[in-house]
This record gives sequence, C-alpha cells and structure tokens, in this order.
Amino acid sequence: MKVAFLQTSPLFGKVRENVEKAVRRLNSIDAELVVLPELFSTGYQFRSKKEALGLSEDVTAGYATSRLIEAAKAGKMHIVAGIAERAGGRVYNSSVLVGPRGVVGVYRKAHLFWNEKKIFARGDTPLKVYNIGKARVGMMICFDWIFPEVARTLALKGADIICQPSNLVLPFCPQAMITRSIENRVFSITANRVGVERRVKGRALEFIGSSQIVSPAGTVIRRAGGRREEAGAADIEPRDARDKHITPLNHIMKDRRVDIFEL
Repeated sequence: MKVAFLQTSPLFGKVRENVEKAVRRLNSIDAELVVLPELFSTGYQFRSKKEALGLSEDVTAGYATSRLIEAAKAGKMHIVAGIAERAGGRVYNSSVLVGPRGVVGVYRKAHLFWNEKKIFARGDTPLKVYNIGKARVGMMICFDWIFPEVARTLALKGADIICQPSNLVLPFCPQAMITRSIENRVFSITANRVGVERRVKGRALEFIGSSQIVSPAGTVIRRAGGRREEAGAADIEPRDARDKHITPLNHIMKDRRVDIFEL
C-alpha cells in the first residue's frame, strides 16, 4: 500500500485558495492514503471564536470536504485532513477521513493546545478505527501526541496506521511519534505545515514542518524538511502492524499488567 503526507503552508482565511492548492497537489500524488495538516483550509492563528466560526464549515457539506471527496474519487484514494468544523453553534478542531464514496469518519481534537482552548470546543467524539480496504486507520490531531493513551487506544482498537494532521510549533512531536509507533507497533503518518503566522501581537508562530511516515519498528521511512511545502510517499505493508510481538515471548498488548495499573 502506498501512503503519503502533504506538507503545506496555508494562507490564513483564504479557504478556497488553500483548498484548491491542496487539491492540485493531491491530484499529482500517487497514493492510496494521503494525510494533510491540521486546519489545512483555514490557517491556524484565530483571534476569536467568532472568527473561527466564520471560517468553519459543516463537515458533510462544506467546501473543503466536498473538494477532498472529489479528489479522493478522482485519485481512488482516502484522505485525512484537518478542518475547522462548525456544528450546533460550536467550532471544533477536527480531522475528517474521506474516500471516493464520501465522508468515512470525523474526529474532534480531544486535547486542545494553548490558545486553542479559547477558540474551539473540546472534542466529544470517541476514538474510532476505520477499515479503508487494505488497512485500518485511526485519527489523532497534533497535541494529542503528548497523551500516550490516544495512540494506545487506537492500537487496541485495531489501527494499522495512525494519521496525525498537525500544526506543530514545538520540536518534540516528530521524535515522540517514533516512540508512539514502537510502543504500539503501528505505522504513523504525521502531516505538519510550514510557514509563520503573526496574527496576534507578540505571539508569532513558526511551524516546524518535519512531516513523516514511521514504521511499527520506529524507522522513519520518510521525513520532510522544516521550511518548504512538499509531499512524501512510501510503500508500506499494513499487516506488519498486526504482529505485536517484540520477542517470541513478548506481546505488547497481552503482556500489559492491567491488574496493577492504577488510575
């Protein structure tokens, strides 16, 4: 199976321009699963909830989702992308999984980072795994990486690949996702963005890029640079994520000592 990330540099508020640029890139990628960054269509640094609501969209009928479905149909692929989702007067930092037949699933970010807490509603969707044919995929978003329970839950539910749309400004995540892949024996695809946003005085945000594809053994199969837009693809065997043995006598799920875990 060929998988890929698309590392972009969206212009804040230019939804149609950002979406069309991404779709053009998607049309040139030969892959069965492509992951795009968090909030790929809107940009990241909102000044208020009102501004975020104005740029958000209904996940089933919004412009970004509709165009992604068209791209998925044309390329016979599945796409995971981060959007600002409007629902019931709230706006969520969400990730949508689409395929040739439409929306497959939606995940709303559970762990909001810094000023996201002032803009977005806390995610209320369960962690789910979706069968897209050759692989079973789960979604997490950016700062979810620092909570190991997220990746572990997706792995326990059968994910072969964890897709992580991101807008990373801290340097730790790319290395941490290597550990998440190792400790759960799963593939992970992190799609980050590049560029700088200076919409809040004194709080310039510089995004670190470094999008990557990691194997269940912790091998970085493909990693992007930190400054430019680029796509990265790799051939993987999803079934490699279904062998949870570290040694013939050590199975990372069956060996867990849940009898001594305390909350």
